[in-house]
Amino acid sequence: MSQSPEIVLTNDDGIDSLGIRALYEELSTVGDVTVVAPAEDRSAVGRSISSEVTVREHELGYAVDGTPSDCVVAAMGSLEPDPDLVVSGCNRGANLGEYVLGRSGTVSAAVEAAFFGVPAIATSMYVPAGDIAYRNVDITLEDFAEATRATRFLAERAPQSGIFESVSLLNVNAPPAAGEPAPLEATRPSPRYEMDAVENGESVELRDRIWERMDPETLPDPDGTDRRAVVEGRVSVSPVAVPYAGGEPDVLSDLLGEYADRPDSRAP
Repeated sequence: MSQSPEIVLTNDDGIDSLGIRALYEELSTVGDVTVVAPAEDRSAVGRSISSEVTVREHELGYAVDGTPSDCVVAAMGSLEPDPDLVVSGCNRGANLGEYVLGRSGTVSAAVEAAFFGVPAIATSMYVPAGDIAYRNVDITLEDFAEATRATRFLAERAPQSGIFESVSLLNVNAPPAAGEPAPLEATRPSPRYEMDAVENGESVELRDRIWERMDPETLPDPDGTDRRAVVEGRVSVSPVAVPYAGGEPDVLSDLLGEYADRPDSRAP
């Protein structure tokens, strides 16, 4: 990475959100930052992609009438084609666990960058909400200080550390700022998945039960997981590798080899 790295900054909350402003100001102290972000809130759209998007200039860079993945593709392909680093965030609300990989627009933007071969950091801030919706919690620019401090450190140090030789992106989740800086912890994404559905007349209500169980005294997630770290006041940093694959190729080959032996798979 050069002395003054070129950083593309995006998000899924929209270009006028507090979180992206907080990261822009912090990252501008370490590199040349260009924002390429959705013009409006495009949360939880995953890696949805468009065939064409409208782009307009913005005081921070470019506002894109599209998804976070659209923004990364537009940046890499046309607007800012040679960044040293892509940062996505800071999201208002945590992106914790394995299941956010395909759901979160914040994380998906970092995944998109990884397919371009560019190191990426996805940053989110956990918002303790209690009995009210987290979007109804009042948030100030200062609340993002923990997340922006950690992201600045990683933007400065991670590319030279060699971490991106073995992983594609870092998924960062921070608690809101509260006094002394919180420690950073290397974590693994929690495997918990607690979606359920309840029929309600002619509709079905889909509910994510995970957020109902975030009390640190009763949290079921074990030590070392991202959710445990954040709820207990630490900054979680989870390494993620893409493209991702699993299983045993030889076992799959043996299984598929059985297809040729089936009577109904043979030509008449």
